[in-house]
Amino acid sequence: MIERNIQSATRADRAHIIHPLHHPSEHQAPKIWVKGEGSLITDIEGKTYIDGLSGLWNVNIGHGRKELAAAAAAQMEKLAFMPCYTGSSNLPAIELAERLAEMTYPSINKFFFTSGGGESTESSIKTARFYWKAKGKPSKWKLISREWAYHGVTLAAMSATGMPAYWPMFEPRTPGFIHIKSPYPYFFNYEHERSGASGSSGIAAANLLEEAILKEGADTIAAFIAEPVQGAGGVIVPQDDYFKRIREICDKHDVLFIADEVITGFGRTGKWFALDHWGVEPDIMNFAKGVTSGYVPLGGIGVSDKIAQAIDSVDVSKRYMHAFTYSGHPTACAVALANLAYMGRNDLVAKAAETGAYLQRTLKQVEAHPHVGETRGLGMMAAIELVEDKGARKRFDESLKIGEKFQANMTDLGIWSRINGDRYFIAPPLTTTHSEIDRIVDAVDKSLHATFS
Repeated sequence: MIERNIQSATRADRAHIIHPLHHPSEHQAPKIWVKGEGSLITDIEGKTYIDGLSGLWNVNIGHGRKELAAAAAAQMEKLAFMPCYTGSSNLPAIELAERLAEMTYPSINKFFFTSGGGESTESSIKTARFYWKAKGKPSKWKLISREWAYHGVTLAAMSATGMPAYWPMFEPRTPGFIHIKSPYPYFFNYEHERSGASGSSGIAAANLLEEAILKEGADTIAAFIAEPVQGAGGVIVPQDDYFKRIREICDKHDVLFIADEVITGFGRTGKWFALDHWGVEPDIMNFAKGVTSGYVPLGGIGVSDKIAQAIDSVDVSKRYMHAFTYSGHPTACAVALANLAYMGRNDLVAKAAETGAYLQRTLKQVEAHPHVGETRGLGMMAAIELVEDKGARKRFDESLKIGEKFQANMTDLGIWSRINGDRYFIAPPLTTTHSEIDRIVDAVDKSLHATFS
């Protein structure tokens, strides 16, 4: 790889790369990253930042862990790749599936591997439809999702994603996707209380699922898909009674429950998988990101025993005709095994729970600011909700671009992360220290003053 200066690299980048969420107006002075170590990342100009979003919610063990590089090199020297189609397999894929069966929800013991979260969503959607066809109920093909959901941006995944900004230039969307309101407590609880409604706001939010099922007809609904904590939509942590009621509704109406644990899996929330916070099991689980800490692309779905049995029991003419070239990629699976071993040796899930509690507690210090509606999160994922009026829970006009200004100030202060509107995200590696958390929160305080001065 040739050595380059910032001007040369930027020119080549603009000339030859179409980036995710691409628009040249927002790519005039890109950060070109050249090094990572622990929670720190360094750009081509030699400036160092705290990685406030773990890459893209995924570098759970931090940057620069040589054990994972060694695992990849060793596997590549032995067997870099062979397909995992029916009739073939490889030892790293077998061992990873065994390990996941030990770690995940008790009813989930079989896994299909993908290369990332979007492919995992596509796989779970197709698997839900396959299941109902296998059970003799082909009319059950629709999926229900939520506003502010992010499930990826391949065509069906984009249709499940509940953020309209992703849709217009790629429509028409895939038919059969319905969206209900998010439980988003900051706004949902407020409106529930203002309306004078009785009972729990979490139950009221969950009951929107039942309303949608009854409206569409339970005999048409294949599955409900939800992130345990909505990540890119705003780090939205549901009410404590929300998911237990969701599980009851799915069982009552014979609807599969797909948990999208792409962000929340592998320790991010202080448990291996986030639905454990509420004692609920899904029928299908999407995973990616933290399974390899982003060192190589890998994802997948885990399916419950009843779904696995349906896949295995159909006639060969109705086989599970779903496939990716890189499903069960031996090098990716070897890196995942090394990543999970690293997490186990260093007790990172317990560390994420402890450091995450410190992050949530320390962030509360900035809630006194008149334009901080709230800080919220679970474990090592958090968000700061910036609002114009705290009392009325009124958002800023989008044209003011408050979130972008706040984010720019945070970058100037040495913290690299992302926003969604006027919500700023903080989700550093699980290895982040208390002193690095202090640096992040100090930067938040200074950025608030700079943004609203």
